[in-house]
Amino acid sequence: MFSSSALLAVNPLDAGSLLASFGALGIAVVMFAETGLLVGFFLPGDSLLFTAGLLCTTSAHSGPHLNLGQVLAAAVVGALAGAQVGYLIGKRGGRALLARSRNKHLQNGAVRAEEILTRYGHAKAVVLARFVPVVRTVLNPLAGALGVDVRTFTLWQVVGGLVWTVGLVLAGYALGSSIPNVDHYLLPIVALVVVVSLLPLLLELLRSRRGARAR
Repeated sequence: MFSSSALLAVNPLDAGSLLASFGALGIAVVMFAETGLLVGFFLPGDSLLFTAGLLCTTSAHSGPHLNLGQVLAAAVVGALAGAQVGYLIGKRGGRALLARSRNKHLQNGAVRAEEILTRYGHAKAVVLARFVPVVRTVLNPLAGALGVDVRTFTLWQVVGGLVWTVGLVLAGYALGSSIPNVDHYLLPIVALVVVVSLLPLLLELLRSRRGARAR
């Protein structure tokens, strides 16, 4: 059980705070919310997975020590279940939910998600969306709303979800295993992960602006 003081102290935007407060369970919840619920677009999915991998190593002495097997299981289950729930939400009224939302990030994410679906096709778009913040939140319900075949969506969201979650966790674990006292450099490393994770989003914005100017 978590105390009320711990719940109040946790910072949902800080991967370290989430992991210290909730451990592997927090990973599953964040993955589910970010990929399945439209309210989870602000959550730190990439940095959370990478940081969790770092904290599974013996070279990390500060903060919680996590079990690699539990982290991988929580990340995979949360991400795959979240995407599937997001798809079902979209199938039952995702367009209406997005239309009622006044959040500019969600609206912009919906536009980019639809562009990705059109440009790359359903299978490739579902995989690529996993690596783009906000888009990975919006594309799943949008795929349901647009009538993407459930078998196609399920197959490729599983592929994308496994590559995204397992890849980032193991990347953090590999780095943490090769650098002594890696937790001393945790903040700059996480900041770098956040910047890298935002690059696809920035590239999409630049492409959209260039396309608008060309038209």
